[in-house]
Amino acid sequence: MSGHTDFHKSISMKIRTSPHLKKTLTVRQIMASVVMALLPVCVWSIWLFGLSALVLLITTTLSCMATEALFNRLAGKPAMARESSVVITGLLLGLTLPPGFALWMAALAGFVAIALGKVLFGGLGQNPFNPALVGRAFAQAAFPVSITTWTPAFLPERFTSFIPSSLAFPFMTPADASGWIQNQVDGWSGATPLKMIGGGGDFASATDLMFGTVSGSSGETAGLLILLCGAWLVYKGVMGWKIPVAVMLGTVATSLPFWLMDASVYPSPLFMLFSGGLMLAAVFMATDMVGTPLTEKGVWVFGLMIGFLTVIIRLFGSLPEGAMYAVLIANACAPLIDTFTQEKPFGYRKPEKALNKGGKGA
Repeated sequence: MSGHTDFHKSISMKIRTSPHLKKTLTVRQIMASVVMALLPVCVWSIWLFGLSALVLLITTTLSCMATEALFNRLAGKPAMARESSVVITGLLLGLTLPPGFALWMAALAGFVAIALGKVLFGGLGQNPFNPALVGRAFAQAAFPVSITTWTPAFLPERFTSFIPSSLAFPFMTPADASGWIQNQVDGWSGATPLKMIGGGGDFASATDLMFGTVSGSSGETAGLLILLCGAWLVYKGVMGWKIPVAVMLGTVATSLPFWLMDASVYPSPLFMLFSGGLMLAAVFMATDMVGTPLTEKGVWVFGLMIGFLTVIIRLFGSLPEGAMYAVLIANACAPLIDTFTQEKPFGYRKPEKALNKGGKGA
């Protein structure tokens, strides 16, 4: 009996009855919760940048909804699905674009986000890439100048007039808004915090980055608010905490050695966390359930990879922002990550090597 007891002590198993459900949340409830979590970020963006940010968010959302309705009709399905995933895509896309981005360009990016990022792969639950990031990547490639043209926050006339570039006619070069901005802000340089990397270490303060009082994309300048909204989703059981934490750990672990090596050239880990679109990507994009690994270890590898790639692209790439490409690359690697992080089945034994020719048998 002692041997039998020792055997059981040496094995630790967790046995649970099925179904293995912790909450009875439907897809519709999950999507509605994410929309609610995004609303404070959208409101803060509108407060920072005014009418242009508001109309930009409306344009990307309506464009995504119209595109999905079109393809659903062509497929003989109801025009609008009951779940609000398309609204999330539209809001996220608008939040990743500069507030003065031309509305016709934003509408085109919304079409691409749904058509190429979602419908092409079979619809909800089958798209390997985050659709909003697909639309953002298209805009980056098609309109590189417009997507890197920024507007400062808290302009005096932001609620009474549009940023001139917002109202450009389709297929026309947007109007230069620098003169309009200069009339309201003296000494405006047009640079975002990320453009300061490698330029002498004149980095934005942590407070400005956390509260978004710097120039940048519509929703990428409210890091602390995004973090709080993500914490609410975790509390509600809608989102797991491991991927956002892994992204942040990967960012800190990668940027810390460079900062310690030369703080005048390389920004601090805190700067890396709250600048650009990293926080938005970590909380609302990297956690997209379709494009993430399924295994426990894979989730950590996935998040750490995003943090690592973001820092490397920012420091050594040709573009200052790297979060978008980091998430898309990690989405592409998710199946491979699952393959290498699968848990061994209970009772698994490593296959014995084949005997050499002429070898002795058992």
